[in-house]
Amino acid sequence: MAWEFDLLYWFQGLHHPVLDQVEKLITRFGDKGLFWIFLTLCMLIFVKDKRVGMTAALALITEAIICNLLLKNTVRRSRPCWLDTEIGLLIKSPKDYSFPSGHSSASFAVAVSILLYHRKWGIAAVIFAALIAISRLYLFVHFPTDVLAGILIGTVMAVISGMIVKRSVEKHPELMDWKLRK
Repeated sequence: MAWEFDLLYWFQGLHHPVLDQVEKLITRFGDKGLFWIFLTLCMLIFVKDKRVGMTAALALITEAIICNLLLKNTVRRSRPCWLDTEIGLLIKSPKDYSFPSGHSSASFAVAVSILLYHRKWGIAAVIFAALIAISRLYLFVHFPTDVLAGILIGTVMAVISGMIVKRSVEKHPELMDWKLRK
């Protein structure tokens, strides 16, 4: 754990009033996964290739179950800001456990889902997801291994979800033709 605090303290040395505001804004895009949920709904409704939205939805649901219901409550890892209260937080101290990072997991679940189908948009989404993950370290609310585990879980859930959606669409091509009724 010493190397993790060393890295977190290094991030603390980067603080600057402008960067503080940027990081606070970036991390808000991961709050409760709402941005990623909204983006997934938009893909399901407006994107012609429904596979990307279906993959993102399945990846989000599975990563949320694994991260927020199972692992956080099983591992029960304290957050760095709970262990070193001398560091002033720029955001409210989260109430749930630290491992794994839900911000990172949800962000990578959707970003990698997009990458599986649309390279250009997927690369942009992965870069944005990485910025959200890094913001959690800058803001001193997650350990590096929390963030890495979240990235891994989100990525794996996106890949597995992509395989499931691909097989489902191959067996049931009519899934590609659904539309919301008005």
